[in-house]
Amino acid sequence: MIILGIDPGTATTGFGIIESQKNKLQAINYGCIETDKNLEMPERLNLIATELKNIIKKYKPQVMAVEELFFFKNNKTVITVAQARGVVLFIGKKQKLEVCEYTPLQVKQAVVGYGRAEKKQMQQMVKSILGLKEIPKPDDVADALAVAVCCESSIKFEKIINKKLSV
Repeated sequence: MIILGIDPGTATTGFGIIESQKNKLQAINYGCIETDKNLEMPERLNLIATELKNIIKKYKPQVMAVEELFFFKNNKTVITVAQARGVVLFIGKKQKLEVCEYTPLQVKQAVVGYGRAEKKQMQQMVKSILGLKEIPKPDDVADALAVAVCCESSIKFEKIINKKLSV
């Protein structure tokens, strides 16, 4: 199964594509969709949508995992991130993907085993789980990969539970 993890943002939207085969996870590709702060918001959102569609077309994921918003101190920031997140969710559904959403707490719990883990701990675990040579940069990319890993873990857990319930 191929999973596309997304850490949405207007300046930088991190993405990570992982593949799960026989209990092994592998990073297929990862990076950022960056937008110029001098562009008007509709142009920035359109750029995110266009690039995301291209990524989906190229890698053909079955699932898209998106990080949910957490509390921001800056109201302007939360609004723009919410706009980018809305575009991401829309494109995922429009491209007929199963879309899953996870809080930062859920992601840390799945990746590190502790919901209040430090960002550096999570990044180190992403590197280790996916067998990467170094921690992906910038943070948005590592976060997107972590969201994808969380999704894979959640799907695997659901299958185990469903199997036990059907016995």
